[in-house]
Amino acid sequence: MEEEKFRKEREEMLRAQIEDRGIHNPRLIEAMYRVPRHLFVSAELRAHAYEDSPLPIGSGQTISQPYMVAAMTHLLNLHGSEVVLEIGTGSGYQAAILSRMAREVHTIERYPELAEKAQTTLSELGFHNVFVHAGDGSLGWPPAAPYQGILVTAAAPRPPEPLIEQLDEGGYLVIPVGGPEGQELQRWKKVSGRVYQEHLFPVAFVPLRGNLGWREDEWRDK
Repeated sequence: MEEEKFRKEREEMLRAQIEDRGIHNPRLIEAMYRVPRHLFVSAELRAHAYEDSPLPIGSGQTISQPYMVAAMTHLLNLHGSEVVLEIGTGSGYQAAILSRMAREVHTIERYPELAEKAQTTLSELGFHNVFVHAGDGSLGWPPAAPYQGILVTAAAPRPPEPLIEQLDEGGYLVIPVGGPEGQELQRWKKVSGRVYQEHLFPVAFVPLRGNLGWREDEWRDK
């Protein structure tokens, strides 16, 4: 009975939060229907899993609002054959969605405890084409580069140069850029070795930490 309740909530989430806001990508809608978002949050928060908001997952991090997951995934323009890099694994939910949209997903998490928990959840749910790495996401993951899509789920001062370098020809980098006073979602595309930038819409993300992210003295966590 509980799973049926969550299934109906997931259907309503897709209708009201995703499709009614203009995202109608059939493969993406199917992916978000098939991935049980409630299993990527704590038991205490499962009743809120399909609400139109981010939720805390520990270590000062969040699982993104469902619409934001859909919008950022849609912007990668995936067809199914790609190798994708995600910066900021968090709960693993975004990686699970990407796993149904691409051939292979590498995802990096700064906090080892979150990386371990996400890997366990993903493995138990059968997402075997997702590889979780604990480390500095601002440096990317060179061993599996180049990537046909890169998605960053934390706000950076600017797109880190290693991510630009690891982006494949014709690939997209989707990243929130800015600080605590304001951020915007940007999409960068590599064409003939050069990158071209699109300014999209305002967003609010936790800070990207690491060698090429925000320092603690520049942006202090609450």
